[in-house]
Amino acid sequence: MKTTTNSIQIASSLVATIAVVFILYMLQAFLIPLLIAIILSVMVFPMVRFLERKLRFNRVLSALSALFILASLTFFVFYFICFQIKDFLDQSDIYASRLNVLYEEIQLHFKKYNLSGLLSSENKNLKIEALLKDNFSKIGEFVTQSGSILSDLFLIPIYIFFFLLYRKFFVTFIYKVFPKKNNRFINTILKKIYDVQKSYLLGLFTVMFIVGVLNSLGLLFLGIENPFFFGFLAALLLLIPYIGILIGSLLPALVALATKDSSWYAVAVIGVFGFVQFLEGNFITPKITGSKVSVNSFVSIIALVLFSMLWGTAGMVLALPITASLKIIFDHTQHLKPYGFLIGEPLDEHLKSNAMHRLKIWKEIRANKN
Repeated sequence: MKTTTNSIQIASSLVATIAVVFILYMLQAFLIPLLIAIILSVMVFPMVRFLERKLRFNRVLSALSALFILASLTFFVFYFICFQIKDFLDQSDIYASRLNVLYEEIQLHFKKYNLSGLLSSENKNLKIEALLKDNFSKIGEFVTQSGSILSDLFLIPIYIFFFLLYRKFFVTFIYKVFPKKNNRFINTILKKIYDVQKSYLLGLFTVMFIVGVLNSLGLLFLGIENPFFFGFLAALLLLIPYIGILIGSLLPALVALATKDSSWYAVAVIGVFGFVQFLEGNFITPKITGSKVSVNSFVSIIALVLFSMLWGTAGMVLALPITASLKIIFDHTQHLKPYGFLIGEPLDEHLKSNAMHRLKIWKEIRANKN
């Protein structure tokens, strides 16, 4: 009988999980801008609170002011990126002709060793110029066909405004959803989720700035064109954990291959970005973020893969903040605590155990003295 009950519970959990995943997939057009708006609301909330407390702005004016500043910064960043990309595209013919020359040289070397069949000039898919122009044309198609991106640019600010304006109203709603829970308990969870999101965002932007400077200095030392643009563009791609900076290294490596006399410059570019990635993953991010976003690397990679399968690139950006928030909820839900333990850093648990052990010893010493 007990075995049957357990089987029913497992089957019910599996069906519920499949249903949740299906709903998340079907509602991605609604959920993605909503979640992005929540995260951005956390980012601008300190500014809103400053305007309300120090400058005595009302809630509407402070939310609109913060939204205007955020929109201005976003516009400036995207304008700069688009301007630089346009400059890059204007020189694409020069880059393509240079890469075709390199391609022909590689063919000659292959012919010397009777390997010319591997790089047939009749294979149009291997024509560098065709590849570049095809990819550049796809950029325009992506922009024109992705109407959802344009709609999100209008929806996200609206969501942010109402999240900031009705924040106390939403907290009261959560109290009513969980009437059996103490309000102090709910406030604790909400504060921890807010703190982990704020720490993640603050740490992320700090890391992006440091990585952007290191990338730019490396490219400047190698003499690559537009070093600060390519350096900070790769840093911006840190929004996609683990693989973002590797993707960002391909573009300057391509420019190095097209503009420098030796292909070793392209190898050096990838080497610089790989070294910066090593520093970021092992020293910069752990030092800045610390244990505030305590999600272990293995779970981070799994979350990255699963969310990318679910929501594409947007899922890769949202994977870590969502997983960090889920950990807090799991840690404060009795039957989900094992999953919170699985998501967390093993080192954190070890340190926590040591701290509890030291506290127990200290209490025993104090009791003996008394």
